[in-house]
Amino acid sequence: MKTDIKIEVERLAADPRITDYDFWRSLKNVNNEIFHIANNNEPIPFDMIRWRAILKQARMKRGHA
Repeated sequence: MKTDIKIEVERLAADPRITDYDFWRSLKNVNNEIFHIANNNEPIPFDMIRWRAILKQARMKRGHA
């Protein structure tokens, strides 16, 4: 699984079609969705956690915290 995340991070960070704003907005959307799911005491899908990690790492790889 860790290598899958690493490969996806590399691919997304190197894609010139994805802007820094796209990363920021996507990460914000995923975080908001996780927040709403958690507030309803529902289980958070593992894919959402995985994509949050991918987006965070790809954004950091581009030089943004």
